[in-house]
Amino acid sequence: MRTKTPLQAKTPFAIAAEPMAGTLTARAGLSVVSRALRSLGLPGQCDEHVRVKQRGRGFTPGQHIESLVVLHAAGGDCKDDMQSLREDEGLAKMLGYTVPSSRCVGDFLEAFHDAGKVEQARQAAQAQQRLAFIPEQTQALEGLARVQREQVRAIARAQTAPTQATVDQDATIIESHKREAKWTYEGIPGYQPMVALWAETNLILADEFRDGNVPAQMAPLACAKAAFAALPDTVTHYSFRGDSACHENDLLNWLRDPRREDGPEGPIGFAVSARMSEDLAKALKGVPDADWTTYGKDADGTLRQWAEVDFVPGEKVEKKGIWPLRYIGLRLLKAQGELFNDGHDRRHYAVITNRPEDGDWILKWHREKAGTIEHIHDELKNALGGGQLPSGRFGANAAWFRIACIAHNVLTAIRHASADQTLKNAKAKRLRFALLNVTGRFSRDRRKITLRLAAPADWIKRFITLFALFPLPTQPTG
Repeated sequence: MRTKTPLQAKTPFAIAAEPMAGTLTARAGLSVVSRALRSLGLPGQCDEHVRVKQRGRGFTPGQHIESLVVLHAAGGDCKDDMQSLREDEGLAKMLGYTVPSSRCVGDFLEAFHDAGKVEQARQAAQAQQRLAFIPEQTQALEGLARVQREQVRAIARAQTAPTQATVDQDATIIESHKREAKWTYEGIPGYQPMVALWAETNLILADEFRDGNVPAQMAPLACAKAAFAALPDTVTHYSFRGDSACHENDLLNWLRDPRREDGPEGPIGFAVSARMSEDLAKALKGVPDADWTTYGKDADGTLRQWAEVDFVPGEKVEKKGIWPLRYIGLRLLKAQGELFNDGHDRRHYAVITNRPEDGDWILKWHREKAGTIEHIHDELKNALGGGQLPSGRFGANAAWFRIACIAHNVLTAIRHASADQTLKNAKAKRLRFALLNVTGRFSRDRRKITLRLAAPADWIKRFITLFALFPLPTQPTG
């Protein structure tokens, strides 16, 4: 006879006071994160390009950044969580060293800050009677950006990236109640970094950390240039999408110019949300009803309609020989008898573009960025540690956020390489559950160290296959 199932009111075991014997870790899946990171050559690039002041016997920049990438991948969201990893003997065996303490990590991040550059930017802004400013990057931050670029290219080489690159660019708000945080346009204190993404691969190309009071439309060209510079030479077709923060003359004229400075030659097809001015609103409302074409319907019955808008703005800069831009109007029309919250039955928006396709195609293509860059913002802030800034110093926070972007790219490389189709588009939370959080025991027989995983044989087989897809770089001979 089958025994009865124990009552849920009873716990059918006792917890032993002695720890399990052997070198164990509950995070054995992080071995593939370290393997992927090392396969991409990231530790050596960090040691070469990231120059910070440090003690002669301290951790190298590569060890610091590898430890922080592992921390982000494991789900840690502040530097104090490093202590948990530091106490994990199995992780130390996995990496070959014990990760730095939270205090050591804090000192490393502080080395990315230069108070002189911040003060110089502040004085320049005051001279122009502006409150917002973007400090020049320190040498260490520039080195970390170079590591980020080389990482993207290494992933592209390893996984045969597409020849088409669509750059999606947008800023996001990170709430912070540190004394140094500035007030954002949403009425909360924090920071407002800008991120540029390669939509076809889900790789972050560039980021620019900013104070919360910096308008998103302030100097977006620098981030765009850095993003296109990070793309590999195999890319032959370029596109760009952005929200109204990218409706800025320097950026638009750079995108329109086929002989642009500090960028790829040839056309870049783009679509950018237009900032709504009084004249543009008047032009949209003046489009006859017969000219609006319905191309979609929302779940609540709201019609999505488009029309060509005859609108010529008074731009500050118009370069000779550049083809004029198109304004594609978008009208959201409620069903008869229904109204928006403002009491009207319609709303108007517009997209600026240099593309020749029909307006409905352009609007749909432009709208797709909501599923790319906004998803990345959510991942960086809520799934990785990018939303919990470690310091009151601008440069330290900039480094922390950039390392979170690097961690995202490492996890993306693992997703792309995985044979498990359910992980191809998995968020970091699911990746931890399905791959990273597995118990392992390290054992040693003579000179050989073996990691035994507490998982089914088929799972282990897939893990070994994934691990092998990230071969280590050839070590230089003496």
